[in-house]
Amino acid sequence: MNSLSDRAKAHEAAFQHEEDMAFRLTARRNRLFGLWAASRQGLAGEAAEAYALLVIAADFQAPGDEDVIAKVRADLAGKASETEVRTELDRAAAEARRQLAAS
Repeated sequence: MNSLSDRAKAHEAAFQHEEDMAFRLTARRNRLFGLWAASRQGLAGEAAEAYALLVIAADFQAPGDEDVIAKVRADLAGKASETEVRTELDRAAAEARRQLAAS
């Protein structure tokens, strides 16, 4: 019986670790995406970091990525196409995975 309990705890710990990593990956991706969008708006330094935090916060509006995409698309109206925005989100996700793997 103890072995079963230990196994359950191990599965729970693994699940918690995976969820934590997924959250960290999404937050880092959104920050990188926000920094890109900030640069497209001519923001730099603290203003760019503040904007990136707004992009991270936008992700809590609804499940999925559409809330983040909608925010950035609205802020970049006329400065970036939908395809460009979605491509950059994918690039930011790949970079976030690379950064987390390296740390």
